[in-house]
Amino acid sequence: MGAGKTTVGRILARRLKLRFFDSDQEIERRCGVKVPVIFEIEGEPGFRGREEQAIAELTALEGIVLATGGGAVLTADSRRRLASRGTVVYLNASPEDLYERVRHDRNRPLLATPDPLARLRELHAQRDALYRSVADLVIDTGAQSVQLLVQDLVHRLEERWKASA
Repeated sequence: MGAGKTTVGRILARRLKLRFFDSDQEIERRCGVKVPVIFEIEGEPGFRGREEQAIAELTALEGIVLATGGGAVLTADSRRRLASRGTVVYLNASPEDLYERVRHDRNRPLLATPDPLARLRELHAQRDALYRSVADLVIDTGAQSVQLLVQDLVHRLEERWKASA
């Protein structure tokens, strides 16, 4: 949530000449409403069910870059599909960095709380180990520019693919 998955994914796909998909945007396209509306009507469990279905379908595609929602790693089936069907990159950011990036974004239903920073710390503690369990690469987003991050990511992916060829 706010780590830059969509931004980095879109640029990465362009650099690698691959199609780009964002699971949250795909869910919105299918439902005809934004994620916060889905949360409001169906709650988090309803949204997570839709997310799991989207991940199942999108990970079956080849030659794509997929940006997932922040909670995509919460189900074992989604983790299994992500890990077995592609190269998983975990864009890690501290809760404090995430807060600075998303504090004015009203499209984050899980942060609609009196203390969004505390919620981000809670979510990071809950999800970090899950991300790491499926990640082939972990990139700390820190303060580097998106362009430098993508450049580093492309280099690391190319090295990885050469080593496995």
